[in-house]
Amino acid sequence: MQQKPLVLASASPRRKQILEQLGLTFRVIPSGFDETLLEGETPSVHVERLARGKAAEIVARLAAAGEAPCVLAADTIVVLDAEILGKPRDDGDAVRMLLGLSGRAHRVSTGVALFVPGAEPVSAVFESEVRFRELTRASATAYVASGEGRDKAGSYAIQGLGAGLVREIVGSYTNVVGLPAAETLDLLLGAGVLGAWP
Repeated sequence: MQQKPLVLASASPRRKQILEQLGLTFRVIPSGFDETLLEGETPSVHVERLARGKAAEIVARLAAAGEAPCVLAADTIVVLDAEILGKPRDDGDAVRMLLGLSGRAHRVSTGVALFVPGAEPVSAVFESEVRFRELTRASATAYVASGEGRDKAGSYAIQGLGAGLVREIVGSYTNVVGLPAAETLDLLLGAGVLGAWP
């Protein structure tokens, strides 16, 4: 039972699909917030700052139009050791990333922020561990050639062909896709955006 209007501040079709799967009603308004990594910023601080920044930008834009809905935003990064793997610059960069992930475990961190009118913004970072199977250069190159990972952090999409790259997940699968479903529901219920679910 949804009690307050909700805006998703994201252009990601995967985040939109996860909220739709949960039965939520919402509008999509992509944020143009700058996603540049700041010097000295840790991965968890970075991803939470981006989620809060995206939400705040949409809140300000809608306030200027006289609107005050609840705004949900998220940002997802792939972290190998201490390195943030963003979206690949080109196909060669994507192959490099995939071979770096081959046979190893990495973290997928999603920052989620929720701004509700009249309340303090809430945000959190959720992490999953993903272990890849061993990849050859030929298999990594063939996956990159599919085009699926070109606009994805870490150069892969677990909900598509990329499922075949993954041997094991510890934590939320939907977090790896781009929005942790159960944890996002907890935020929405806690803030009163939802009165009950399902």
